[in-house]
Amino acid sequence: MASFVEPLVVGRVIGEVVDLFVPTINMSVNYGSKHVNNGCEVKPSIAVNPPTIHISGKRTDLYTLVMTDPDAPSPSDPRMKEVIHWLVVDIPGGTDPTKGHDILPYMGPHPPVGIHRYVFVLFQQRGHFPVIGPVHTRAHFNTRLFASEYDLGLPVATVFFNSQKEPASRRR
Repeated sequence: MASFVEPLVVGRVIGEVVDLFVPTINMSVNYGSKHVNNGCEVKPSIAVNPPTIHISGKRTDLYTLVMTDPDAPSPSDPRMKEVIHWLVVDIPGGTDPTKGHDILPYMGPHPPVGIHRYVFVLFQQRGHFPVIGPVHTRAHFNTRLFASEYDLGLPVATVFFNSQKEPASRRR
C-alpha cells in the first residue's frame, strides 16, 4: 500500500482532494496508448477526448467516478478549486464509465497557467445513485463534500496526472 499511496501524498492529492485511504479496486486510465501513472505528464492535446478507463470489481458493485482539477485557475492561486471535469455514476464493476450514467460530461484539461493536477477518484456506491439536479457550475466542487453528501465513504482507487498549457506551435 505504501508504494501506491506515496505518490498521492507527494502530489498532495491525499490531503487536498481526498483523505488517506486504502486502495481496494484496480483502475487503469489510458489516453490512447498513453497509460496514466500517478504524477505522469499528459498533454492537453492528447486528452481532448475521455480516456479509456477499466475498473475491476464485481458486476453487481456500482461505482462513481469523479475527475477534478484542484489547481484552477493556477496552482499558486487555486481560488476555483476544485473544477470538476467529469462525473459518472452507477458504473458496474469490471467495466468502464461508458456503462454508467454521465451526470457531467467529460471536459478535457485546459490549464491556463502552471502545472495542474487532474485527479480521477473512484468511489464504491452503496446502491444505485440518487437522482441529482443539473450541475450549474464546474467551479468550486469539493470531492470530500460530494462523497459525504452521497454517503460514498473513502475512495477505492485514485490516479492523477499533471498537465500544462502547450505552446501553440507544439499542439497536435
